[in-house]
Amino acid sequence: MKLFITVLLSLFSLNAQSAPPSKPAIQQATTYKAVTDISQYWLSEKLDGMRGYWNGTQLLTRQGNLIHSPKWLTKSWPETIMDGELWIKRDHFQQTLSCVRKKRVNEICWQLVRFMIFDLPEHNGTFTERIAAMAQLTKKVNSPYLSMIKQFKLTTIEQLDQTLNNIIKNNGEGLMLHRGNAYYHVGRSTNIMKLKKHQDAEAVVIAYIEGKGKYKGVLGALQVKTIEGIVFKIGSGFSDKERHQPPAIGSLITFKHNGKTNAGIPRFARFFRIREQRAK
Repeated sequence: MKLFITVLLSLFSLNAQSAPPSKPAIQQATTYKAVTDISQYWLSEKLDGMRGYWNGTQLLTRQGNLIHSPKWLTKSWPETIMDGELWIKRDHFQQTLSCVRKKRVNEICWQLVRFMIFDLPEHNGTFTERIAAMAQLTKKVNSPYLSMIKQFKLTTIEQLDQTLNNIIKNNGEGLMLHRGNAYYHVGRSTNIMKLKKHQDAEAVVIAYIEGKGKYKGVLGALQVKTIEGIVFKIGSGFSDKERHQPPAIGSLITFKHNGKTNAGIPRFARFFRIREQRAK
């Protein structure tokens, strides 16, 4: 009987170890809307990387998939749950994605990646208090692969516009605004907003449309479907290489646009990049 219980406990232990990690309960930003008092918000650069979630023992994607990183990367990291961005530098999104999504760890490319934390999901304080906690945490850990995104304040909307323009001019993506007295809220929250020069969204590739004229025989446009179920075409923003080797059917792409029509179709939609490739 004792042997049976021992074996049973061992099986439970193995199952617990092999169980996949759960999807992170994360906070998500809304699109920027004009504010009356910008001084109530902390600002940071919106990094062009891949969101990551440290659950205390593992790095996960926002969907809860395991990120295969080198052991030395997270060796000295704390058990504190951290929300952040895996990032190399401005205008290196594809390089970051290529490195992070590999199941077979490429230690050379991982040496360039940093986990830039921007929040502590299980901290009970306001965002201002969480900033202080993040600064203390990164200083204590002192890991070259763990940093905190710089948070700063402005006093006028003119300063906001100037800061955004400077970031865009230097190949940055935009700004994040986070209300200082806000607590961490799982799901969409108006307490945290993203500000860009354009709007972007994601859609799944569902079909190819052949081109005409100089694009005859190659991709003319992608037919895509948004998460809301809107189906439309994207015919611009592609390089010649991408027209010959378009994103696979089923891939998730990011596109830029300028508002929407009354029917909900994005205006002036143009291809930006592949967010999640599907095997052809």
